[in-house]
This record gives sequence, C-alpha cells and structure tokens, in this order.
Amino acid sequence: MGGTSDNVAAARAAGRESGGTTGPGRRARAVWSRDFGLFFVGRAVARLGDTMLPVALAAGLLQHGYGAGAVGLAMAATAGAFAGLVVFGGVVADRFSTRKLMIWADLVRLVTQALTAVLFFADRVVLWEICAIGVVNGVASAVFQPGVASMVPRLASDIQGANGAIRIAESAAQLAGPAVAGMLVGLASAGGVFAAHAATYAVSALCLLLLRLPPAAPGSRAAGRGASAFKADLVEGWREFRARTWLWGVIAVWCLYMIAVFGPTVPLVATEVVQEHGPRAYGLINSALGAGTVVGGLLALRLRPRRMLRAGAIALFGFAGFPATVGLGLDVPAMAAGAAVAGAGMSFWGVMWATSVQTQVEPGVLNRIHAYDVAGSLAMLPVGQALAGPAAAALGADRVLLVSGAMSFVVVIALLAVPAIRDLVRVDTHLTRAPASVSPS
Repeated sequence: MGGTSDNVAAARAAGRESGGTTGPGRRARAVWSRDFGLFFVGRAVARLGDTMLPVALAAGLLQHGYGAGAVGLAMAATAGAFAGLVVFGGVVADRFSTRKLMIWADLVRLVTQALTAVLFFADRVVLWEICAIGVVNGVASAVFQPGVASMVPRLASDIQGANGAIRIAESAAQLAGPAVAGMLVGLASAGGVFAAHAATYAVSALCLLLLRLPPAAPGSRAAGRGASAFKADLVEGWREFRARTWLWGVIAVWCLYMIAVFGPTVPLVATEVVQEHGPRAYGLINSALGAGTVVGGLLALRLRPRRMLRAGAIALFGFAGFPATVGLGLDVPAMAAGAAVAGAGMSFWGVMWATSVQTQVEPGVLNRIHAYDVAGSLAMLPVGQALAGPAAAALGADRVLLVSGAMSFVVVIALLAVPAIRDLVRVDTHLTRAPASVSPS
C-alpha cells in the first residue's frame, strides 16, 4: 500500500470504529437522515431513467428506419464523451462546488432529453442530431459522476451502509427501468420514454438542491486559478492515484477483467440465450442477475469485513457462474441461478470497493481519484466487447464463455496475490455533522 494511504489511515485512527461492534440500529441511524434520503432518492430515480434509455434509443431509431449500427453509434456517442472527459470532470469537481456542478449537469441533461423527446414526438429524427445530444449528455455525466464519490461520506457516517443502500436502489432500478420503458414505448412511443427520462433528471436536481450539506471535510482546499493550476490539479490527482498500490493495482487487474470476462460475457450471453431459448429466457436471466445484485447489496449492509477488498474479491468468484452456465449449455433455471450468484458477487465487490476508495482517500483529491477509477475501469470494456465477436467466430461462443468463466478465477487470484490489496484494513470514519451549518458545496 502506498505511503500516502498509510498516512490517511494513521490520521484517521482516532476516529476508527470496528464495524463488528456496531448494532443494526446504530448502523441504520448512521446511514439514514433527511439529507441522505434525498440523495438516495435522487440516485435511484436517475438510475431508473438511465436504464430506460437503451430501450428508448433502440425502439425509437428502429421505428424511424435506422439499424442496429445507428443504435450502437448513438450509445457510443454518450459513452465515448463520458469516458474521455471524466478525468477532467474529477479535476473540476475538486475545484468548485460539487453540488452546484451536479445540479447544473442534471439541468443540462433535463434540457437535452426534453429536446430529444420533442424530436421523436415530431417525427423529426436525424441520427447526427441524436448523436450530438448524446455527446452533450456524456460531457454532463463526466462532470456529474466524480462528485458522487465525495457526497456519500458527507451525508452518512456509515459509508459502507450508505453504499449498500444505494447499490440496492440502483439494482432495483435496473430491474424496473427496461420494463417501464417498454410500457411507455407501447403507450406513447419512444418520445414518451425520453420525456420520462428528462423528468428523472429534474427529480435528481431537485433532491440535490434541497440538500443541507455539512461543512467540507478536513483536507479540502480552495482551488487555484488559471490553466496552470488546472494542470497542476490534474497532475496531483495522477500522483495521488499512483501513490496507492492497492488502488492502481485493482484498476490494472480490472482492465484484464473487462477484456477477458465482463466485456465478452454480456454480448455473447445475450446472443447464445436468445438464439437457443428466445428473448423471454434472456429477460428471465437478466432479472435473475438484477435480483442477485439486490442480494449482494443487502449482504453488504450486514457484513463488515476488516479487509474489505479481500472479502469483495472472494465474492467475485461467484461471477464465473454466469458465463460458465451459458457456455456449458445448461438449462434456463441453471443459467438464471448462475446469473443471480454472479450479480450478488459483483454487487458485494462494488460496495467494498466504493467504500474503500471513499474512506482511504483524502477529501481534497477524492473526486479526482474517483474519476481515474471510473476511467480506468471503463477503458477496456469496449475492447472486450469488440473482441467478443471475432473470438466467438474463431473458437465458438460457448468456448469463449467458458474461457471467460475460467478467467474470472484468474482475476480474483490476481487481486488476492497483491499484498496491498488483500491486506488493506478498513477505515471507518464517523463524521460529526453540524446540522446548523450548511455548506454551498
């Protein structure tokens, strides 16, 4: 583990509290408050809207004569802008009022999605315009996302419990979003889904606006001005990222995970299940995956491992069941069971990872660190997805899925082989909130 992280842990030792000594009632009080409830609702509603978007784009563009390539291009416009700019968004979030930036990002996406709804309602759908709107959305998301990491520690003293609650809400939204979108497409066309999506950003912005934030945590600092200061902040974020072996070690292993496991699994499972068992079976398996993520979030609310990344990595062993059951050609119930176990493992790891980052990193660089985390985690996903087709053509989709299942074990072993990752000790910071003080950040 890097020396900077050691210093943070030492500085917080006085406020450390063993997770195993707190009862369920105390944990609940440490999580739920008026302000965290607002943030929770905003995240859940925004996630619901985000899961509706793929259905709206696919249904809307196909209805207007475009093909699957156009749908992929429209989605890639948003994803590419987000991945390319999220690191810069982290610098901006650390330099200015995080909450105001997030509100403005929500308002921008409210306008763009409302405009998209108007275009679809008016039957004036031009692909380049949809892609341009997607780029704007991606930029807004790149400004919004880094601030999520620093908001949680300011709103809840039980950071792991807060992350678990948010993960459960997002998983529930993942389950409900596509179904709601399909219903809206049938009732009001794709334009209705985009209008509903715009409304979710309005709810998110309102929830953020109503927050009463405590004063900024120690370690925050005023930003310098000018391009040189911006560059210095960017460099500092990279230096802080590199100083933590556990942090960049996980991201490095995660790149392999995206290329060899997650990237190929998603498109190949969809192709194999739909071809062999039909779209209803694929919907059932996806629902099982979502239900598993809810279970993983619930487990993360209850279990308080001292070495969080070790426990999370062990839970990731379960993901192997998702590609392996499909690659072996098992029946639909077995594939659904594999998906559920995979979802639980991935969700539990996600909470352990997010909590580790939020508690081990100083507040003054947390947004930038989170941005590097997001960028690094997503960088190799398109590579894995792009290689899935050629690999399946050469080896067969079933064999590629079995290899992905085997690589799931390799990735976990790689995580556990790094002492800085497996031996990282949890840090529980219990923030003393001052209800009467309200920060503009």
